[in-house]
Amino acid sequence: MKFEQQLALKTIPSWAIYYLNYKKLKAVLYTDFERASNESDANESKVNSHAHGDDVTTGYTAFRALFLAEVDKVNKRYVEQESESSEKLKALKTQWKSDMSSETIEAWKSDFIKLLRKLENLSDFTQSNITACRKILKKADKVAGQPMTLRLWPLVTNLRFAKSESDEALLHDARAVWRKRAAVSIVPATTSLLEESKMRRLTPAVPTVSELDLASFPAGEISRVWVALAEDGMGLPIRVPVIIAKGSVEGPVVGITAALHGNELNGIPLIHRLFDEVLPAKLHGTLVAVPVANSPGFLLSQRGYTDGTDLNRVMPGKPNGSSPQVYAYNLMHRIIRHFDYLLDMHTASRGRVNSLYVRANLLDSRTARMARLQNPQIIVHNTSPDGSLRGAAMQRGIPAITVEIGDPSRFQKRFVRNALIGVTNILSQLRMIPDEANASEFEPVVCTRSFWIFAKSGGILTVHPDVNTWVRSGDLIATIHSVFGDLEEEYFAPQDGIIVGKHVDPVCQSGNRILHLGVVENELPAVVDDGHM
Repeated sequence: MKFEQQLALKTIPSWAIYYLNYKKLKAVLYTDFERASNESDANESKVNSHAHGDDVTTGYTAFRALFLAEVDKVNKRYVEQESESSEKLKALKTQWKSDMSSETIEAWKSDFIKLLRKLENLSDFTQSNITACRKILKKADKVAGQPMTLRLWPLVTNLRFAKSESDEALLHDARAVWRKRAAVSIVPATTSLLEESKMRRLTPAVPTVSELDLASFPAGEISRVWVALAEDGMGLPIRVPVIIAKGSVEGPVVGITAALHGNELNGIPLIHRLFDEVLPAKLHGTLVAVPVANSPGFLLSQRGYTDGTDLNRVMPGKPNGSSPQVYAYNLMHRIIRHFDYLLDMHTASRGRVNSLYVRANLLDSRTARMARLQNPQIIVHNTSPDGSLRGAAMQRGIPAITVEIGDPSRFQKRFVRNALIGVTNILSQLRMIPDEANASEFEPVVCTRSFWIFAKSGGILTVHPDVNTWVRSGDLIATIHSVFGDLEEEYFAPQDGIIVGKHVDPVCQSGNRILHLGVVENELPAVVDDGHM
């Protein structure tokens, strides 16, 4: 299915006029650029090169003007709906009273459901238009033979609809209020059970399997399964969700894992959006994704397994070890071993924030290429540490990189979008999809090594520089005050470097991590481990 058709299917009918007019923009491209090129070829004697150049420039100007008008239209709609939704949420929070009559509660719930639908629509609207912008600029690069993406994409990312995360934050806040105030859906009293069942969203049954058998899935389709990795205290399977897009043509198997740390969530919407866009009929090879690799930790909203064990420290696990070791072993042997390439999606840990960065062994040409294609802000050379999923995959001969996508326990639209572009770049490089690699929004800083600076004492911590900024040797980077406000400790940069990540929780114990510093030197060390997996 062409993107224009996909966009039409995803368009919210009542908002249709506010979407990027992809069809019109495409028409401008073909009439203003291809026509100029064709006329130049057919009438070479009548059209000199100077005139042809003017024609192309005019075409670019026309496309640029229309594109900017369209994204401005999208942005105005976003700002309007975001503002209205924010005010409505505040009003509904204020209106709620525990002693309201049943009729008033029903009316409040009805209004709240409308708000939730509006916020969900706003989130879908935003993502659809961001994707449409990226697609039309990629097409413009090809048709015009000019770097349209490099020229126009930065203008898009400066607009509120593309850079703000307020819509996601509002939706998260609204859902939290709804769960607290009205956990059940409202169905009119006159609705029959049959009508009620039709109103609910029905999800087809997803089978549970004991191992991933890629040969069993139909080519040219997307399949979903649960893979059982262990059993809980009731003897029930502990399962992970797996999504498989099997191409119509044979090719490599690329695996993507997310939420191996249960509260590191940005990889989940990345996977969902990737599978919304992928066309299995045109895919060469197989794409396999595990949206939640640590399902027990995910359900507990915690980093580790049920007992707190960090699964990224016990890979490749043991068949007869502890509970987390058995889980890790089965994850490796039932799923990961089938991959030819692995992208392991993470975020910062709780209480910290990250840049968009990649950890990879840059001495390995395969993973070095994957890291650069990912288009991060920072690339950190890091040989695969023992116990990590990346290290276990590399030991099996599977090229693997770790992609750190921002912060924990939240969805960050801009980071997710840029990481998704990087994933599609890798798929393009492997010739799995027909798309060409996208231009990077960032020029990545390549760090030959990195290390953490730790707190010597406890107290109230303030880390001064922002992530993805440079510091010089001797710069003040952090201070610790006592609970009485007295300055206890100052920390200075031990050398020049870039801030890869930092601690943001003010409550600091001695031994806590303060700041992750990336260092740029002339040579890549043969072995380097920053202690961060």
